[in-house]
Amino acid sequence: MRSEVRIGCGAGFWGDSAEGPKQLVESGEIDYLVLDYLAEITMSLLARARAKDPNAGYATDFPSVVAALAPKLKEQGIRVVTNAGGVNPQACKSAIEEKLKEKGIALKVSIVTGDDLLPRAAVREKMAAEVAHGSCTDVPPARK
Repeated sequence: MRSEVRIGCGAGFWGDSAEGPKQLVESGEIDYLVLDYLAEITMSLLARARAKDPNAGYATDFPSVVAALAPKLKEQGIRVVTNAGGVNPQACKSAIEEKLKEKGIALKVSIVTGDDLLPRAAVREKMAAEVAHGSCTDVPPARK
């Protein structure tokens, strides 16, 4: 068993070259491929895209990057860690799984969720208005 973990960082922003991840994976010398797609301006662009289309809100080129690298990722057991899911990680996951299915490659795709506050926005706005007018009688708990 090795006592080291080798991490390769192959992207620094959405729109970065796909050559970096490819070179790192082809080197065969990494355990994890990390790709950073998000910056503050990117988040606002993704939020606007999701507001127009509930299936948008992620780095749309990422599923193609994963699909292109999938054979080597699987062969070498490389895990990918990214924030390319943006404001819609579930849609990003679905797009990746679709691309992998087209290629006939089975890879486990996982996401982290829990920071989307939009579903609670209407309740919070109503509560804020009631507080402002002194009529708030029922304050729901902050957590489910």
